[in-house]
Amino acid sequence: MSEPTGKYSITMPRDIAEAARARSGPSGLSAYVAAAVARQIERDNLNELITVAEAEHGAITDEEIQALRDQLHQAHQGQTQGGADAA
Repeated sequence: MSEPTGKYSITMPRDIAEAARARSGPSGLSAYVAAAVARQIERDNLNELITVAEAEHGAITDEEIQALRDQLHQAHQGQTQGGADAA
């Protein structure tokens, strides 16, 4: 079952509204805007978690970020190669 909805009036630049309407497809502008707001809330929540973690453990370095990106890249390659071998 879907969440209850409410009707709201928002103001945004016309060009943004028209671009959103053009991209919204069959789900409609309301669903498109709701999904965009939900993504922004997720980002805001993640930024809050990062702030708390950095306050507790210190900021992550560029080297640490690159090492994690490398690990993700290697894992992705392993999945791609593993999937090809299993077929």
